[in-house]
Amino acid sequence: MHFDNFPLTKELLNNLDKLGFTKTTDIQYKAIPPILNGEDLLAIAQTGTGKSAAFAIPVIQKIHNFKTSRKTYGVKAIVLAPTRELSKQLGQLFSKLSKSTKVNTFALYGGVDQDPQIDMLQTGIDILITTPGRMFDLISQGHIDVENVSTLIIDEADQMLDLGFSADIRMIKAKIKNRSLQTLFLSATINPKIKKLAYSQIKSNAMRITISPEQIVSKNVYHFICEVEMDEKRHLLTNFLKENPGQKCIVFVRTQVRAERVANHLYKNGIFADYVHGGLEQRDRITVIDEFSNAKDGVIIATDLSARGIDFKGIKYVINYDLPEDPENYVHRVGRTGRGNQYGEAISFYSPEEKDKKLAIEDFLGHKLEERPVNESYLVEEAPESLDSMSIADMLEAEENLFMPKKKKKKK
Repeated sequence: MHFDNFPLTKELLNNLDKLGFTKTTDIQYKAIPPILNGEDLLAIAQTGTGKSAAFAIPVIQKIHNFKTSRKTYGVKAIVLAPTRELSKQLGQLFSKLSKSTKVNTFALYGGVDQDPQIDMLQTGIDILITTPGRMFDLISQGHIDVENVSTLIIDEADQMLDLGFSADIRMIKAKIKNRSLQTLFLSATINPKIKKLAYSQIKSNAMRITISPEQIVSKNVYHFICEVEMDEKRHLLTNFLKENPGQKCIVFVRTQVRAERVANHLYKNGIFADYVHGGLEQRDRITVIDEFSNAKDGVIIATDLSARGIDFKGIKYVINYDLPEDPENYVHRVGRTGRGNQYGEAISFYSPEEKDKKLAIEDFLGHKLEERPVNESYLVEEAPESLDSMSIADMLEAEENLFMPKKKKKKK
């Protein structure tokens, strides 16, 4: 369905067109009408299917219809996000979609000086995209008034509730005086416990939307695993990157220390890779993420801080250098590629010590992961043949040489 079939203002339609949004995704098609009608919503859909736009578009439209000019009447909508990075990214999306409309948006998060943020809030904001911590700080200081909020959106709802933000959500709802408050919960994955918490926060007649094909992972992502000893992972990663130059790749690791060690190993082998994790200063994290987002190719090493919500454009490969502790994060990690209409690959290295994590992922997905053996000649420090001596045809075949076809079982 085309966006112009919805009752959207021409300014918003023009912005959608400039962003390359022509036809709705399934979640957008199903979520936009009830949100426009003011209904509560719990929506579950695969990562990379356009959930953010599914709530941003109708919320902007509703506020645009309500206002007579760009003059603000106070915060009308709040979008709560679990991380600063996601808050910033959502802020960019809202800013692009609201351009030339009557709607003013602002992304608020911690880790940076609050004074410029306070100055911005005083100019008048309609939609506030924020993390709970900094928002409550500024509410307590009297810089944010939420009494007249009409829509509350919880993005990455499972993570928000699982991290213990349920009490914060109840607290913010208690401060809102609007009895017809609309509450929206959106997520890619949600377990029964978290779903129960979400249901307790919305009206009993709320719309439930679940876009859940048989495969939780998007069909645009080809994903498989390969068994490799823990000490050999660094060699396999080095050789993989050397034989797939000019691509954009995100490598997920378990800890902050590991992120830096992997980046240092790659650097010693002639591959520059930046890293991002929660131990970096917020300004440094923003710089690294922005630079990688705008790059055409390159490698970034990340912890699960970047597994959710962050939309790096053009990711060709996701490498799970370490399997995630939480099996749900497998879905969020591999969902960094194959977004929209693009295709990508996700390769997971797992050592014998990680067998329990592998089984947990398979249990969560509901099926066995495809396993491909590794060509043992690629588990050494240097690739068996330097790129300088390889032809273009050799390069195209390099990945197939690296990961051998899965052996088929003989029929009895």
